[in-house]
Amino acid sequence: MNGKVKISDFQTKDVINIVDGRKLGQVSDLELDLRQGRIDSIVVPSYSRFFGMFGSGTDVVIPWRNIVKIGTDVVLVSIDDAKVYRVEEDDVNVR
Repeated sequence: MNGKVKISDFQTKDVINIVDGRKLGQVSDLELDLRQGRIDSIVVPSYSRFFGMFGSGTDVVIPWRNIVKIGTDVVLVSIDDAKVYRVEEDDVNVR
């Protein structure tokens, strides 16, 4: 890679966890740190949200530091903890 990647290029790449070899999906969004001018994390929709109209409201949010390699077709990430999910603010239920 030449050091420059478009957001649209990210959205066509499969995200693979090298810890268990599992395909997590494709990048749907990026979280930016505007103060530092860098990407904080990539966001991959959860399976139920991606394929269903009414999903669980969770996304896989992968911190930039967990990205191992950005290739031509894939983004390799290293995630040990399965709890990398975060509930979107709009979907928080008060109990």
